[in-house]
Amino acid sequence: MGAALIGALTGLAVFSLTQVTNRSLFAITGGVAGAAAVLAVQWYQRTARLTEVKVTVPQLSELTFAVNNDSRQVAWQMFVETVTRVSTQPLASDQGVVREALSSMYGLFATTRETLKASRPTATVPSGQTVEYLAITMLNQALRPFLSHWHPRLQEFERAHPDGHESAWPENAACRTALQEVQRDIYDYAIGFARLAGVREAEALIGVVPAPRSPGAGGGGDDRSPTVVRPHTRS
Repeated sequence: MGAALIGALTGLAVFSLTQVTNRSLFAITGGVAGAAAVLAVQWYQRTARLTEVKVTVPQLSELTFAVNNDSRQVAWQMFVETVTRVSTQPLASDQGVVREALSSMYGLFATTRETLKASRPTATVPSGQTVEYLAITMLNQALRPFLSHWHPRLQEFERAHPDGHESAWPENAACRTALQEVQRDIYDYAIGFARLAGVREAEALIGVVPAPRSPGAGGGGDDRSPTVVRPHTRS
């Protein structure tokens, strides 16, 4: 009955419009077109508008990022990947296996690359970077140097000692120390992804605080400013 009533009213409205001519017809058509344009603009602003977010990028500086719904989805995927791996979870000196940690880091590298390949590029704006920039910076500035340095060394030990335990590796302690350093960087990237995705209380979700940098470590020690965000909608 409701559908029949709506159909009848719609038919009556269409019939009435067909009886209107001259200036009234142009006025009605213009009004309908204007209302449709306003609704379209409002829908676009809700679904595709860009928001500026300031994030401190490890090894670089505070940068402004432009995000929309698509890039927020990518940032959310990257946040989940970084916080559910050993990349941000501590590995005590008497716990875990370095080989598994390196494999997890490789998995993060591969997943990040596949996620970026499968997503549409974020529209670039003159005043801001994109979530893809943050992800690729994480790969090239944090993951790649760590993996390219330590993976071949561990492989060499494993080939020379196929039945040996990892604890006998002379560089085991040094690798674990380097792992702590890269974990701190990945933690900062994870917080950055959380800011871009709009995740609240990201630190509580991660559940751990990375170990402090060792004295004299690269990146200027432990005096970096915390990740901050100051969002506002672009006009």
